[in-house]
Amino acid sequence: MPKIDNILAILWMLNSSEKITAKQISERLEINIRTVYRYIDTLSTSGVPIISETGHNGGYTLLNNFIKAPLFFDFEEQTSLFHAAVFAEEAGYYGGEALNRAISKLSKYSNPEQETKINQRLTSLEVISRLSSLSIEPLLKEVEQAVTDGYSVKILYLKIGEEQSTYRLVDPYRIIYWNNNWYVIGFCHLRNDIRSFRVDRIENLMLTENKFNRPENFSAHDFFMDNLLPTIEGKEGVIPLVISGNTRVLDDICQHWFFGHYLQEQTSTQAIFLLENDMIHTYVPHLLLPYGKSIQIIGPVSLKQRLIEVLSELIKFHQV
Repeated sequence: MPKIDNILAILWMLNSSEKITAKQISERLEINIRTVYRYIDTLSTSGVPIISETGHNGGYTLLNNFIKAPLFFDFEEQTSLFHAAVFAEEAGYYGGEALNRAISKLSKYSNPEQETKINQRLTSLEVISRLSSLSIEPLLKEVEQAVTDGYSVKILYLKIGEEQSTYRLVDPYRIIYWNNNWYVIGFCHLRNDIRSFRVDRIENLMLTENKFNRPENFSAHDFFMDNLLPTIEGKEGVIPLVISGNTRVLDDICQHWFFGHYLQEQTSTQAIFLLENDMIHTYVPHLLLPYGKSIQIIGPVSLKQRLIEVLSELIKFHQV
């Protein structure tokens, strides 16, 4: 076990027991008793108030209430960290290995009652991982370091719909996770504008020596969502989309990442959205078709006709 782990383990023992001897620490951690003395001295030098009592009933203790909640986690905090590790693994988070090391320490130093309760909680949660043939964890780690240090990166990027990859010099402002994908938001020198890049489409990444300054008050969230779902305020050609159905189906539609952004009003039997005319006749038919007969289009009437056209095109395609 690394030195720092042993020192933290000793600190935990001192906090958990009324009194503990150097020999007991040596046996539990399987280290030489002289090493225990050195680690105790290290803790004392760093400011930890260790009380040492000599004699037959001697041992080490900590000054009362020295260690509080931020260092040692209660049952709910430990469970939350375990659950976070499960979600991080599903998301492809680059720090998953470090997180697993952290929770392994929690397991090692939890008392039997805590360990039993945590294991019971863990069996109640399962996250189904996405199948992926390419690990992006190394890329995520490099990008996060570039964001933190403020260095530009040179990436080889394959944009969707294009066959040829292109090199981009990018000032990475933030990394975000949305809808099962990781994105880099930053200034693209090729386009001379802020852009978003999906990390799984980056074929190669090289850190440069170019430092950059991030714009003040920049919100990657606002930039990303405004580009994904542009606002319609002040735009021409905005019309209402009115859908009827039962409450359960309407709730599902209104919570959809696309429709929820444009929701204006919802009742138990009807939902009203404000959308651009082009959106209603391009994206919307494909998003509504999976709902089948569970919904009814009240307006616009032109959307009904467009749904018929899309269905007809699909039928003709599959009949070939």
